[in-house]
Amino acid sequence: MSSPLLASRVTRMRESPSVAAAQRVRELKAEGRSILDLTVGEPDFDTPDHIKAAAIAAMQSGLTKYTAVNGIPVLREAISKRLMEKTGLDYDASRITIGGGAKQVIFLALMATVEAGVEVVVPSPYWVSYPDMVEAHDGTPVVVDCPESDGFLLTPERLEAAITPATRWVILNTPSNPTGAIYDADRLAALAAVLDRHPHVHVLSDEIYDEICYLDAPAPTLLGIAPHLRDRVFLTNGVSKSYAMTGWRLGYGVGNPELVGAINKLQSQSSSCPSSISQAAAAEALSGDQSFVTESVASYGHRRDVAFELLDAVDGLDPVLPQGAFYLFVGCSSLIGARTPEGVELCSDQDVVLYLLDHASVATIQGSAYGADGYFRVSFATSEDVLRSAAASISAAVSSLTR
Repeated sequence: MSSPLLASRVTRMRESPSVAAAQRVRELKAEGRSILDLTVGEPDFDTPDHIKAAAIAAMQSGLTKYTAVNGIPVLREAISKRLMEKTGLDYDASRITIGGGAKQVIFLALMATVEAGVEVVVPSPYWVSYPDMVEAHDGTPVVVDCPESDGFLLTPERLEAAITPATRWVILNTPSNPTGAIYDADRLAALAAVLDRHPHVHVLSDEIYDEICYLDAPAPTLLGIAPHLRDRVFLTNGVSKSYAMTGWRLGYGVGNPELVGAINKLQSQSSSCPSSISQAAAAEALSGDQSFVTESVASYGHRRDVAFELLDAVDGLDPVLPQGAFYLFVGCSSLIGARTPEGVELCSDQDVVLYLLDHASVATIQGSAYGADGYFRVSFATSEDVLRSAAASISAAVSSLTR
């Protein structure tokens, strides 16, 4: 039913499934249930002390006022230096925008460029917010299935087939949420060759998990492989995942000065500027001691291996070993059609997720929320004890099914 008050852009949007799942866990805990929560897409570590100290020093020095829309100079310099190391490209202030988290930066980038008649290629599995963000701005998300047989990655052939004269963006998320898949240099070069044939298509490269990588070398980036695309690639990143700073709400984007200027204009009319305190903390995170990143990624890698081994041993589950981020995407299609001890048939991956919540007290998120039926997502950004307890509960619940 249409609302006499709300705009259609709001009523046609879904609530973020990951946010909804986290809220459901909070509600169940408030009711007194003990829930093993594997939905949370944030580090369980605390923000490193030297970053907190930088924030305190900023407050004590009086950095508590409005800043420029695109941030304080020391943060822009830290971002520019990081990008030079990563891509070999120089980004001056006209190419850098800073916002209240990478999520806000992506939203504003789409607001600045998407309208009715515009198409955006969204590879699936996708981060839950991409299609809804496109639709919020009257655009059309063109969801392209990227099956497990292709490593959950967009192939050049699938990209070529998805592009039309109305295509304005293709979204790449590497390392991926929810699969942890990473585009290697050869795949990125092949995608760049397709993009060379379609100069009207731009790339939104979401690299928020770039530091959380289990390969022997850093995760490649499209800009490092195809620097000639720098004016067509809008790269977004932030400090939330790599530095355990989700609550600080600080992200950034780099790209074409015209687009960056438009994003800054939109931010000037919405939030004015990012938090000055968070900016000081982010500058320290990017330019200061990086030992936390090394140590936390080693811990995630260990947890990844533990969670994979435990869930792979459960009959009916097929986890996919991720190359980055801190999620397992777990195949559960063989459980669909099974019956619970109460005789209820599991007809979808959402039913599987609800069954695990009710019978194992383990919270996960259904793969269909990410555009991939027959899977569920598990976060291993939690303690090994929680992962072991959750896996044991899942195993017991699955063994109770009739198949």
